[in-house]
Amino acid sequence: MKDNTNPKKENSLKHVLFGSLIGTTIEFFDFYIYANAAVLVFPQLFFPSSDSTNSVLLSLATFSIAFLSRPLGSAVFGHYGDKVGRKTTLVIALLTMGISTVSIGFLPSYASIGIAAPLLLMLCRFGQGVGLGGEWGGAVLLAIENAPPNKRAWYGMFPQLGAPIGLLLSGGTFLILTDTMSAKAFLDYGWRIPFIASSLLVVVGFYIRLKITETPAFENAKIEKEEVKIPFFTLLKFYKNQLIFGTFAAITTFLVFYLMTVFTLSWATSDLGYSKRDFLLMQLFSVLFFALFIPVSALIADRIGRRKMLIYATVAIAVFGFVFSFFLNSGSPFLVTFFLCMGMTLMGFTYGPLGTFLSELFPTSVRYSGTSLAFNMAGIIGAAFAPMIAIWLATHYSLTYVGFYLSAAACISLFSLLMISKEEHKF
Repeated sequence: MKDNTNPKKENSLKHVLFGSLIGTTIEFFDFYIYANAAVLVFPQLFFPSSDSTNSVLLSLATFSIAFLSRPLGSAVFGHYGDKVGRKTTLVIALLTMGISTVSIGFLPSYASIGIAAPLLLMLCRFGQGVGLGGEWGGAVLLAIENAPPNKRAWYGMFPQLGAPIGLLLSGGTFLILTDTMSAKAFLDYGWRIPFIASSLLVVVGFYIRLKITETPAFENAKIEKEEVKIPFFTLLKFYKNQLIFGTFAAITTFLVFYLMTVFTLSWATSDLGYSKRDFLLMQLFSVLFFALFIPVSALIADRIGRRKMLIYATVAIAVFGFVFSFFLNSGSPFLVTFFLCMGMTLMGFTYGPLGTFLSELFPTSVRYSGTSLAFNMAGIIGAAFAPMIAIWLATHYSLTYVGFYLSAAACISLFSLLMISKEEHKF
């Protein structure tokens, strides 16, 4: 007689996809409100200087801290994600990010406590990076390891959608605040609102994550005793090529995004004469194209293959780099908006299948660690210092060289995509 006294609970499609989406939306919302604040308010509040350019560069330097700490989050959370399970690890990663972000909203300024203020800001930013370093890989695996083989890119694009949604929420929040508050009120306390309000999103995400069970792939790996003692060491010993080439294949994704957001916002509002409000509106409009082409690229990737989709997108980005200066320096709001939309469309094409592509490079026993490390190491190389490098190139040479910078990165990614010998591992 069949025993049904303790049937195994299965994840519903709704919980899986919403659970992967809500977490990355929260994480990227938290991450991007820092990016907006790093350009709009932190230079004055935490890095006051007689030279405004130095203040911006110092502020953007703290922006890069999170990218440097993300691999640490990948290693720590990846270890427990591969050993203990995806669900528990995802819950802790979400709380790490949430606590770090809310804390920024309560920080005193440099005028109040001096050098301790930027140091505390750096500590919170470090915590944001650790949390996101553990969140992204787990959210992608939550979706992909519950997906049928012919729909992995489609399932895997749901956590990717968290990036444009988080960006829309963060940019929209700052836009509403700057529109409804005086400049003094916004600088005094208004900028703190999105950081503190993110706690509400964390509560929602925490609740959803608790309702989800482990992925079938992880449960099967446990049953078949495929676990390894230290996933990180196994990864470096047996999957080094996948890790290296996977990392460099992803650097262009990061670079194009942070050039189109942080760099353009800073350069356009300081050197091209655009108001912060107008340019934020232009950016928010372009993000719609980012969101639209993530599912489009996933559908194509499930038909032609993830790597082939990324190769096509990377070639297009390399070409885009050569027209970077022409559009951004055109002086025409219409052409600049078109430029932003082009960049974000290409971002959607490369970002949609990226999580699925990276996850398929590694077996279940080291998949959390491998996927997270490749993604977040690419973040260091492709984005950690990208806004500062781009500002330096534009200041000392011209915007043309910023485009060359993007095209060069795309060539490196293209070479890596062609070099990867991809064996699809069991799910």
